[in-house]
Amino acid sequence: MFEDKVLKTIKKYNMVEDGDKVVIGVSGGPDSMSLLNSLNNLKEKLNIKIYVAHINHMIRKEADEETEYVKNFCEKIGVEFFVKRIKVEEEAKKQKIGTEEAGRNIRYEFFKEVAKKVSANKIATAHNSNDNAETVLMNIIRGTSISGLKGIEKVRENKFIRPIIECNRQEVEEYCKEQKLNPRYDKTNYENIYTRNKIRNLLIPYLQKEFNPNIIEGINRLSNLATSNEEFLNNIVENEYKKLLISGDNIANNEDEKNNTIILNLKEFNKLDYVIKSRLILYTISKVYGKVTGIEKIHIDDIIKLCKNNIGNKYLTPKKEIKIFVKKGKIFFIV
Repeated sequence: MFEDKVLKTIKKYNMVEDGDKVVIGVSGGPDSMSLLNSLNNLKEKLNIKIYVAHINHMIRKEADEETEYVKNFCEKIGVEFFVKRIKVEEEAKKQKIGTEEAGRNIRYEFFKEVAKKVSANKIATAHNSNDNAETVLMNIIRGTSISGLKGIEKVRENKFIRPIIECNRQEVEEYCKEQKLNPRYDKTNYENIYTRNKIRNLLIPYLQKEFNPNIIEGINRLSNLATSNEEFLNNIVENEYKKLLISGDNIANNEDEKNNTIILNLKEFNKLDYVIKSRLILYTISKVYGKVTGIEKIHIDDIIKLCKNNIGNKYLTPKKEIKIFVKKGKIFFIV
């Protein structure tokens, strides 16, 4: 049943195609081991080749044993194994960011590194439906926009895929028992230090007990609805962008690939609804700058006001690298 559900999810969201090479991020826990085992059993049916990438964060004493466990499992099933050992806590201090964020950044960089090495075009991570519900709740608590209600994307950039995203944690545990995978458990997942752990171990059980035993399913329905609405609005924004574009249309994929200038038609922009204007500004900034990190509602409102006044300029925080100004019926986005 579990593998049928994984196969259905893969086909539903067109996660892989014939001949794809997939790097699987595997920690050794129940989620990643169920992902690895199911994709290994489905690889001939899907006509894909799989590889495993494992990060040893060098935080817990069990880390080395977990690395050996994943390595031995890969040898047993004949899958190529790649490992990286790095002191994540030290890296977090160097970069002045949280350990969780540092770990996530390091993992994804390593996954991309392995993908490049083996010429893989897909990277699979083991997020399940509980993880998605936790992400939505975490976003709500932090004060999210509608985009935050989407939770974890099933497919991102046509590269990152989540084949077990529609399987819940109980199904994962049952599959691990059925397949005798004997996964490793990270004890820190039960320590209520981080926000996600508090949501997982305290908030969700409370909501299930006091309000709705099916809260996970309910949140995931909200997530799917938000995703559908976002896709609809994104299509509108893309079409409006094409209509308003005067010059400059190269997509910047990261901070090192800046497009310098994009110019839009001011008169037509001012005719749009506030929601579309807001999204169009973010869409254009992502084109010219490669990301929208640090761009908040107050910045969006200032730009809309600037456009309404038909004159003026603004430098956007946090780095003040993006200048937006209005002149002679045009909106200029400059990096």
